[in-house]
Amino acid sequence: MKRFFWAILGLAALTGLDQWTKYLAVSHLQGQPAIPLWEGVFELQFVTNRGAAFGIFQNQRWIFLVLTAVVMVALIGLFWKLPRTRRFLPLQVLCVVVEAGALGNMIDRIRLGYVIDFLYLKLIDFPVFNVADCYVTGGVFLAAILLFFYYKEEEWNFLSRKKDGTVSPEESASIGMASDKRTEDAQDE
Repeated sequence: MKRFFWAILGLAALTGLDQWTKYLAVSHLQGQPAIPLWEGVFELQFVTNRGAAFGIFQNQRWIFLVLTAVVMVALIGLFWKLPRTRRFLPLQVLCVVVEAGALGNMIDRIRLGYVIDFLYLKLIDFPVFNVADCYVTGGVFLAAILLFFYYKEEEWNFLSRKKDGTVSPEESASIGMASDKRTEDAQDE
């Protein structure tokens, strides 16, 4: 239960930070010219986004709400199934970070009908984004690095376990192959 307490606390804190920055953007940037923080490189610029990344799928609010809800449920399911070990702690944290990003933008879509964006990388003319977008993008990027370079394929066998603790035939076969390999190695010595 302690893990879930910290996850809820982290989710609330990250979502609160996102919503607070958007409140500040509305209060100080809306209707104002862009504010350069690093001339020609990075600036604060108020934009409303009724679409997805890069402004695609404009005015498709319900599609985003449904997709976001599905992603959030999938993240909660993954978080729930992840082993409660130190090894999987980075992935647990990233689930919370991505969930907070999805929730932050979902709150905007429900409450306002659009997402508030205000961070602009002028140097590369990157689309204006927000803190929640940073959570999602950074979280997914780091999760991909973990999945490709940190975790081993056999560590994901927990996903195929049934609720009663039994294993699927595929997992049983992979466990059997692993034990056969160890037996062969022992006989070779």
